[in-house]
Amino acid sequence: MLRALRHRNYRLFFAGQSLSLVGTWITRIATSWLIYRLTGSALLLGVVGFCGQIPTLFLAPVAGVFVDRWDRHRVLVVTQVLSMLQSLALAVLALAGVITVGQVLALQVFQGVINAFDTPARQAFVVSMIEDRGDLPNAIALNSSMVNASRILGPSIGGVLIAAVGEGWCFLVDAISYLAVLASLLAMRVVREERRPDGANLVEELTTGFRYVTGFTPIRTVLILLAVVSTMGMPYTVLMPAVAAKLLHGDAHTLGWLMTASGVGALAGAFFLAARPSVLGLGRVIATASGTFGVGLIALGLSRALWLSLLIMPLIGAGFMVSLAGSNTIIQTITEEHLRGRVMAFYTMAFLGTAPLGSLVAGVLADRIGEPATIAAGGVVCLLGAGWFASRLPRLREMVRPIYVERGILSPPVEEADDADASWVEPVTPARPERPVG
Repeated sequence: MLRALRHRNYRLFFAGQSLSLVGTWITRIATSWLIYRLTGSALLLGVVGFCGQIPTLFLAPVAGVFVDRWDRHRVLVVTQVLSMLQSLALAVLALAGVITVGQVLALQVFQGVINAFDTPARQAFVVSMIEDRGDLPNAIALNSSMVNASRILGPSIGGVLIAAVGEGWCFLVDAISYLAVLASLLAMRVVREERRPDGANLVEELTTGFRYVTGFTPIRTVLILLAVVSTMGMPYTVLMPAVAAKLLHGDAHTLGWLMTASGVGALAGAFFLAARPSVLGLGRVIATASGTFGVGLIALGLSRALWLSLLIMPLIGAGFMVSLAGSNTIIQTITEEHLRGRVMAFYTMAFLGTAPLGSLVAGVLADRIGEPATIAAGGVVCLLGAGWFASRLPRLREMVRPIYVERGILSPPVEEADDADASWVEPVTPARPERPVG
C-alpha cells in the first residue's frame, strides 16, 4: 500500500504536502464560516466558491501548455510561494478586523489563478517523482489518501480554532504550513526538464491538446463524467455551513464534524485504491463510486438529524474520492508523455474549473428552493451520469486494451477471441494451454 514511498522525491513531496494540506483545509472551512458569519447568505457561499475556481475554467488550458514547456518543479515552487502570500493576506486582514466580503472574493480569485497553474503542474510532476511507472497508480492513490487525511484533520482543527480564536488565526496557520511543502520541494534531487523553444506556437500547442482530449474517446468520457460530478455534486461543500447551522441547528463544531466524517470516508476510499495492485478494473469502480456519491447526496438532502448526516457523509466522501482518484489514474496511465501537462490541465478544468459554475448555480437554487432540495437534485444528476458512464464501458474496453498491452499492463492476447473481454474494467486471465493427451 505504501510502495510509492520508496522513491525519495515522492517521499519528500508526500511529507511536505501532508502538512500543508491540513492548513489548506483549515482555511477552506474558515473562509466559508467567515462569509456565512458576515452575511448569513447561502448565495454568497456559492459566489465565494465561484470566485475561487472560475479562473481555472478559463486559464487551465493555457496553463497546461506552459506546464509542458516549463520545468514543473520550478512552477510548483513559485505557486506555493504565491499561495502562502495569499493566505498571509487573509490572516493580516482578518486579525486586523478590517476584512470584508469584497476582499475575500478578490483573494479567492487570486488563489484561483494560482491553482490554474499549480494543479496541472502538480499532477504531471507526480510522474517525474516515480521512477518505476508500475508504482504510479499507488502514488496517485496515496496522493488521495494524503488529501483526505488532511480533510479529517483540517476541518476538525479549523472548527476548534474558529470557536477559540477566530478565523484570522486559521489563515495564519495555513500560511505557515506552506513552509513545509517549500522545504520538501527544495530538498528534492531533480533532473531539470528540457524546455521547449520559446518560439513555439502557443495556439497550435493548445489546439493539439484540445484535439487529443476531445478526440480520444476514453479520456473524453472520463472527463465528461468527472465534470458532471464536480459541477452538480461537489457544490454541496459550499452549502455545508448553511446545512450545519440551519438544518442541523449546529455551529462551527458541527460543520467540522460533518466535513471530518466526509474526510474519513474519502480516506477509506483512497486506501482502497492504494491497496489495488493494478489499474485494471477501475472503469467499473468509477461508475459504482459515482453512483454511490449521487445516492449519498440524495440521502443528505433528506436528512434532518445530525447522527444520520454523520453516517451519510462518509459515503459521500468515499464515492467522490474514488471516482476522482480512479479517473486520475486512468488518464495518467493512457496519456502520451509529451501531452501530459495539457491533458492534466483539462482534467483540472473538469474537476476544479466546472465547480464554480456548480457553486454559483447551487447558491442561486439554494436561495430559491432551499439547501436540501439543491443537494438532492445534484445527487440525482450524478446518479444519471454514473449510469451513462457504465453504459459506455464496453466500447471503452476495446479502445484501451491495446494501450495497456503496449505498456505492459496486460499480456498480449494469445487469440483475439479469447481476449475480447480484456479491458480497463476486468483484468485479463491468460488462457491455460491444454496438456497434450497421452
